[in-house]
Amino acid sequence: MTSTALLTDRYELTMVQAALADGTAHRRSVFEVFTRSLPAGRRYGVLAGTGRVLDALASFRFGDAELAWLEAERVVDDRTLAWLADYRFGGTIVGYAEGETYVPGSPLMVVEGTFAEAVLLETLVLSILNFDSAIAAAASRMTSAAVDRPCLEMGARRAHEEAAVAAARAAVVAGFAGTSNLEAGRRYGLPTIGTAAHAYTLLHDDEEEAFRSQVASMGTGTTLLVDTYDVRRGVQRAVAAGGTGLGAVRLDSGDLGVLAIEVRRQLDGLGARDTQIVVTSDLDEHAIASLAVAPVDSYGVGTRLVTGSGAPTCGMVYKLVARADDDGTMQPVAKASTSKTSVGGRKSAARRYGPDGRASAEVVAGGPDDEVAAWSPDDDLRPLHVPLVVDGAIDHRWTGATGVRLAAERHRASRDELPRGARRLSAGEPTIPTERTTVARLAGRP
Repeated sequence: MTSTALLTDRYELTMVQAALADGTAHRRSVFEVFTRSLPAGRRYGVLAGTGRVLDALASFRFGDAELAWLEAERVVDDRTLAWLADYRFGGTIVGYAEGETYVPGSPLMVVEGTFAEAVLLETLVLSILNFDSAIAAAASRMTSAAVDRPCLEMGARRAHEEAAVAAARAAVVAGFAGTSNLEAGRRYGLPTIGTAAHAYTLLHDDEEEAFRSQVASMGTGTTLLVDTYDVRRGVQRAVAAGGTGLGAVRLDSGDLGVLAIEVRRQLDGLGARDTQIVVTSDLDEHAIASLAVAPVDSYGVGTRLVTGSGAPTCGMVYKLVARADDDGTMQPVAKASTSKTSVGGRKSAARRYGPDGRASAEVVAGGPDDEVAAWSPDDDLRPLHVPLVVDGAIDHRWTGATGVRLAAERHRASRDELPRGARRLSAGEPTIPTERTTVARLAGRP
């Protein structure tokens, strides 16, 4: 098992050293992950990466190699090295289920433990959630614009090799039907797709030979790329090679809307009425929406997806919101810096619904720490926090292939309950407001 312990920032370890020295390291603490705003033009966010956080937490161990490097670099003192050697997160984590939609101020993940054990997780948690959630939010806008037409992830060549795997996973959480990335398929049980690029056509002496060869190898259900030379001739040659039962043709350049209409007409005229049309070429949610009336059957998306379609991060932060005082009583704490404020105290969250059954508000409840920790929403509110780690024990339902399936199901249900305006691609306010209240008020107490 490869350690994830050094996928962090130096100041987390130096804070632990100072806290061990002054006796505050073992104070009970509550950290919260939230966003202050959504990227410009977005009406909702999508939480993704929770399963990857839990996998990374399981291997967050300081082994001999990590400790030797920290010692050689004099990052922390001997006392801290000894503490790190025994590090195991023994706290509790609750959070929104992966795939859930969110708005600004939502307490997306709550990490509770001693200060030392919880502060170490800041960079690990944020580096995963910020990237994966950015990809999932972009993917959700794309699958929303595509309506019932499948979206296929093809962005591996436009990202770091490990980021490509994470992006494929996040895309499927938000409704993509498959990925071209084989490692993502192997690791998370995702459907994989792909047939041939222009290079395969160029390899052969002519297009006819290339198409015949591909069909002979892969069967008539394959997808033939028809725009290496001339699209009209490419379609003719594709049907000649694969027959009227050819699976699909792919368009990767030009005016895709116009070409799709022409190719559909040509395919129908050749008797290939069931042959589908796949379009690729720098698509994003706006391009997909513009193709809504075109006879397109599926979309292949790469660069714009794996870069967040203009929003490569979602601005999540990890802030201390409560900590025990000297007698063990939990006290709310908050940051007051200009434009970077936080709201102190443990919080829980639920979603309120209107008469039409659609979400009308995000209810964020605070109050005395023990009351919030024990709060259970009434029947008219849907609780948003689920247990992820209990006393150091990870709930593995949220990891691996099962975790991806659960996250994809949660996203479909969560997006479907949002107000109809949430799917608009134009700029606007968050789809539902955040209602800040207290557990006491929700219970009808002053």
